Amino acid sequence: MTSQKLGTAVVTGASSGIGKTYAERLSRRGYDLVLVARNRARLEALAAELSAASPGCAVDVHVADLGTPADVAGLAARISSDPSITLLLNNAGAGTEGPVIGADIAKIDAMVQLNVVALTQLSVAAVNAFVQLGGGTLINIASVVALMPETLLGAYSATKAYVLALTQSLGNELQDRPVRLQAVLPGLTRTEFFDRSGVDLTAFPPAMVMEVDELVDAALAGLDMGETITIPSLPDAAAWERLVATRMEMMPGLSRDHAAPRYGLGTGADD
Repeated sequence: MTSQKLGTAVVTGASSGIGKTYAERLSRRGYDLVLVARNRARLEALAAELSAASPGCAVDVHVADLGTPADVAGLAARISSDPSITLLLNNAGAGTEGPVIGADIAKIDAMVQLNVVALTQLSVAAVNAFVQLGGGTLINIASVVALMPETLLGAYSATKAYVLALTQSLGNELQDRPVRLQAVLPGLTRTEFFDRSGVDLTAFPPAMVMEVDELVDAALAGLDMGETITIPSLPDAAAWERLVATRMEMMPGLSRDHAAPRYGLGTGADD
C-alpha cells in the first residue's frame, strides 16, 4: 500500500468481478474511489471493506444504472466537474446469450446502450476533463472477442470491437496530450458476468479461463508499461503489432478514385 495520493478513480461496474478487483488494486495504489453500480448494498459493503483495508482511501458510493441515459448523464457531469477525478475505468458491461436471429431486440438495444453509448459518453467526459486538468487515465474494458467476430454469435463482439476502435482513435487524437489511454482485452475470466450472460464457464477447458486477480494485475502491469492495447493472455505481444502493421499496409488502397480491377469495370489502376 502507498501513501501517495493519485487523485480519485471512478470505477464502473464496481460491485463484483473485474470492477471490484480494480477498485481493490487502485485503492492500494493510492487512489480515492468513486464506486459505481446499481446495487447499493454491494457497493456499501465494498466501500467499508476498502476503507478498512486502506485507511487513507476515501471511498464514495455512486449508485447508477448506466443502462439509463439520465444516470449516465449524471455520472458524466460529475466526471466533468470534479477536478479530483484523475482516472476512469469503464468496466460496466452486459452480454446477450445466443445469436441475433430470433433474439429479443430490446435486450440487444440495452446491451448497446451500456457497452457502447454509456461508455462513449463517459469516455468523452473523461478525456475532455483530463485535457483541461493536464493529465489523467482512461481505461476501457473491451474483450478478445473484438478480434474474432467471425467465430461468435450475436452482437456482443461488435460492441467490444467498438470499444477497441474508440480507444485507438482517442489514442491517436490525444497522442500529444498528457492523457493515458488503455483498452484491456480479457479472454474468458472467472466472474459473475458469465452467469448473467448465460454462459457456462465449465464448458471450456480450464486452461482457457483466467482468474480475475491475475487478469487485473496483468492489465495494470500493461498500463505501467505504457501499453495502449493490453491483451493479458496473449503470449507474444508482437502478434498484435503484426496485426496492426498488416492492417495499416492496406491504407493506401482503402480510398481511391476507381474501383479495383477485379470488379471488371475497366477503370481500376494497374496495381
